[in-house]
Amino acid sequence: MNEETSLFQKEEKYFFHTYKRLGLDIERGEGVYLYARDGKRYLDFFGGLAVNALGYNHPKVNRAIIEQVHKYIHLSNFYVQEPQVRLAERLIEASGFKRVFFSNSGTEAVEGAIKLARKWGANVGKTHLIGLTNSFHGRTMGALSLTERQKYRDGYEPFLPNVSHVGFNDVAQLRAAVNEQTLGVILEFIQGEGGVFVVSPEFAGALNELRQKLGFLIIADEIQTGIGRTGKFFAFEHFGVTPDIVLIAKAIGGGLPLGAFLGNERVADVLSYGSHGTTFGGNPVACSAGLAVLQEVLEGGLMKQAGETGDYLKKKFAELQTRFPALVKEVRGLGCMLGVELSRDGQPVVDQMQERGFLVNCTHQSVLRFLPPYIVTRTDCDSLVQELRDILGSLPQ
Repeated sequence: MNEETSLFQKEEKYFFHTYKRLGLDIERGEGVYLYARDGKRYLDFFGGLAVNALGYNHPKVNRAIIEQVHKYIHLSNFYVQEPQVRLAERLIEASGFKRVFFSNSGTEAVEGAIKLARKWGANVGKTHLIGLTNSFHGRTMGALSLTERQKYRDGYEPFLPNVSHVGFNDVAQLRAAVNEQTLGVILEFIQGEGGVFVVSPEFAGALNELRQKLGFLIIADEIQTGIGRTGKFFAFEHFGVTPDIVLIAKAIGGGLPLGAFLGNERVADVLSYGSHGTTFGGNPVACSAGLAVLQEVLEGGLMKQAGETGDYLKKKFAELQTRFPALVKEVRGLGCMLGVELSRDGQPVVDQMQERGFLVNCTHQSVLRFLPPYIVTRTDCDSLVQELRDILGSLPQ
């Protein structure tokens, strides 16, 4: 039994079978590449599911982590901690929001936002939360209650009361659903797990108008789209909507577990001492890494690069759609969050890309999802598109 076989067999033996693992034993990462133990190199357009915005082994992130490890790895949130405060200050400056709370993950950020919204609503007589169809907000019970996709919900009932869903981009359903009892509407401005579907200007405009009329909260799930991935700090900036609460995670921790929810002045004073908390949220090592990420994204020009490189890649994908209209149904997304919807199952294409040394993701059964690090180059994109073109050209039309 060789070492690699042993590793996969042990994984099968010891873990709950919740993950469909790729058949790769990754030894290390460098820049936009992952290296398997057998020596093969892979160009990663998967990006740790939108986590590795700066790629792998980034020297500034590594340095920030190491320096903080030598100071302290954990205190508790009874202490004011410099890495937390510095990251909070930078997030508030970049986002324009009023307050922040750090969590360990995106789904914890969603749970915290539900509590924040509920507590705000208790003071104004609003109780009902609305999510959108085809959404995904996380795996914990509150997040699952807001998530509409049945494959994630099956067997976990009952869910939170006073939660319902309206059709994604269905303005008529939205207008019919909201009323004076509506507490908030939560949405991904670009649905990630749902297939990289983008909110329409009409839906965003109606949401803004109805909030002004009825006074509910808009909660933006920016866990996958935030921190510059779309070429703007938050995806909602593309749509002329400013939410009341925004959720972040993934890219903010530089690969370490970190999430947060931010609130504007409407909710800034809702939470009081002891009304919410966490043991590990805002870990000082993760916050140090997060500060390094923000500095590169904002001052280092990577947010602008993510937008420009993503536009270039989207154009190349559109050319594939023109060349293979029977295979490529639609190209969607913004910046370094793109989806190519095929007219067939996408997994065989993903498998062939992996064999050729390119890592991409298939979601929603037929959508190739691309979440590259922001440091990806046009040359990298050209290499990916060439391989994808060859694979599509080999398929029956």
